[in-house]
Amino acid sequence: MSSGTLHDSSTLHDSSTLHDSSTLHDSSSLHHSRSLHHYGYVVENIDSSVRGFVRSLALQWDERIYEDPLQRVKVTFLTSCPGEPLIELVEPVGEKSPVRKFLTEKGGGLHHLCYEAESIETELQLMLSRRAMLVRRPQPAVAFGGRRIAWLLTQENLLVELLEGTVASTMPVNLST
Repeated sequence: MSSGTLHDSSTLHDSSTLHDSSTLHDSSSLHHSRSLHHYGYVVENIDSSVRGFVRSLALQWDERIYEDPLQRVKVTFLTSCPGEPLIELVEPVGEKSPVRKFLTEKGGGLHHLCYEAESIETELQLMLSRRAMLVRRPQPAVAFGGRRIAWLLTQENLLVELLEGTVASTMPVNLST
């Protein structure tokens, strides 16, 4: 057990290291806007799993399931309170689904965190500068109305999905009526 003492919320002193707020906060994070959108949880089958999640976590479900042929998954979203991150249940579609291996080897479970980013390009650059590895470039996703998603893996082996904040910033506007 450490002999450290907590002096305030940003500084911990112990016999081996001095941490101050500059080591805990990356100053580049002040220049972008993102928020936690959802936690992704891989399941064998949405229909047989969803009611257990609803019951055990007191969640709401609108019964919509989206199939995305590009992502090779089915997804649905569960909510708790307005403004809280969603829980996404992800079911593989076919043997070549990118989540099939995770399901087979780990039996499913917590798979990723998704951040909605004001600018997906800016957030991608920031994460790459922090030595995250790009897993999949931005591409449209059915469950998000065509907004783009990208996938990265951090050095801590955390899979992160980035969700484009608005369709308007990347979709052409049709002015004809």
